[in-house]
Amino acid sequence: MRLSQKIGERAMKLPTVPLLIAAALAASGSAAVAAETPAAGASAAERNIALGRRYFEEVWNRGDLDALDRLLAPGYVNHTPSTPNPPPGPAGLKPIISAIRRAFPDLHYEIRDIVATDDTVVMRVRMTGTHRGDLFGLAPTGKRIAVDQINIERIRGGRIVEHWRVTDELSLMKQLGAVK
Repeated sequence: MRLSQKIGERAMKLPTVPLLIAAALAASGSAAVAAETPAAGASAAERNIALGRRYFEEVWNRGDLDALDRLLAPGYVNHTPSTPNPPPGPAGLKPIISAIRRAFPDLHYEIRDIVATDDTVVMRVRMTGTHRGDLFGLAPTGKRIAVDQINIERIRGGRIVEHWRVTDELSLMKQLGAVK
């Protein structure tokens, strides 16, 4: 049997045993524990997947801004186009996260796909929440949103050093009634 199989029009490699275990744990609701403690001898890619999971769970889902000081490098650079030229490091990201979490107090990110190399982790995520606070000048609408994103994190020394994000912002604005 080959290590890859065709599913629809996509060819997918079968993950390694540790990734299968992590996937099973994620499905069982124990992903936070598995993500925070990669197995001894885990590959760089597996450690990067764990870091990506911790980033979304601790920072975005729980709102633990202090976790940024552990997860991001001091010189972290945010290349996200919707937040032009934020200050470097964790201090540059904290006010952005605070503003988004105030706008969506029930904010939740679900990682839908995650892949990694020795120095990068890429995550396709879905952001959900209810618009209950000001969102960069847009008054609360009370509307529930579900928006897809792609996040790319470059990692060095076990910390995120660079970030790129693409969000379906048109869908977000349509769901909030800001555009038709």
